[in-house]
Amino acid sequence: MFKNNTIKGIITFTMAAMLVFTAACGNTNEGSANKAPNNATTNNATAGTPTTEPVADSEVKLSGEIKIDGSSTVFPITEAVAEEFNVVHGDVRVPVGVSGTGGGMEQFIAGEIAIVDASRPMKDKEAEAAKTAGIEHTQVTVAYDGLSVVISKDNDFIDHLTIEELTKIFSVEGNATNWSDIRAEWPAKPIVIYSPGADSGTYDYFAEVALKDVTMKTDGVTFSEDDNTLVTGVAGTPNGIGYFGFAYYEANKDSLKVVPIDGGNGPVTPSFDTIKDSSYSPLSRELHIYVNNAEMARPEVAEFMKFYVQNAGELSAEVGYVGLPDEMYTEQLAKVEALIK
Repeated sequence: MFKNNTIKGIITFTMAAMLVFTAACGNTNEGSANKAPNNATTNNATAGTPTTEPVADSEVKLSGEIKIDGSSTVFPITEAVAEEFNVVHGDVRVPVGVSGTGGGMEQFIAGEIAIVDASRPMKDKEAEAAKTAGIEHTQVTVAYDGLSVVISKDNDFIDHLTIEELTKIFSVEGNATNWSDIRAEWPAKPIVIYSPGADSGTYDYFAEVALKDVTMKTDGVTFSEDDNTLVTGVAGTPNGIGYFGFAYYEANKDSLKVVPIDGGNGPVTPSFDTIKDSSYSPLSRELHIYVNNAEMARPEVAEFMKFYVQNAGELSAEVGYVGLPDEMYTEQLAKVEALIK
């Protein structure tokens, strides 16, 4: 009897020990399961659904809104960057407007947007207005563009234009009404002009390079901040001529001709190579974004600016522009990172 009771006691003790050991192991595993490894898929306890969003370097889930407006030329790059950024950070909204560089600068100086797209450098009067408003800012260069002069596919007489001829075509002082006013052998047909609006950085750059100290025509000229409107207008007008960023020509070259420009060393056609090596002169230019330095205190803005510079080269090429040399992107990234507190 004593023997049986002893055996029962040993069995009972052993079973109890096993239960305690199992429970302890179970608690250890449960604690480990609550700590997701870096970049692993985790469960959203609030929504009750799994998410596979990549985790940012800081392991902080970003949210909020980053308002951007400005140049229609820079828009395709910024839109592409915003879309890719949203794949990684789905809770951050990045609306991108196209009010032109001048219109974007007005909003930027008023503190209404965090970033402005600019197809030209900030003007002195804009920089002074920003200073007065207490807006400290940083210029970041993102790509190269070749401002492209275009004509209809039906135009069979223009083979190239000089800068002097561009000045005559587009200026009041040029007194050119018909194409025969530019070259006597060209037809006596009216010159029909399509141009970006006065708020556009493209307008400003063209006026600076091609018109210099003369006045842009306004009578009979179709102005639009929408480059697609300009594309449609020129394509449908045999005697028409217009200009806009290289990407819009690339996207519409089936319905447009691009005009080689003689800047003094013979006619050069804009292309990825001639824009990058600056032989397409003087209509090659840098494209920029400006960020409000104070906005860089917001993690989503800081991360977006880094993402922009790190991906601008590849995405610029995808939308028809020319990326900067790698060393220039390294310099731009250093400028951005210096703003992050």
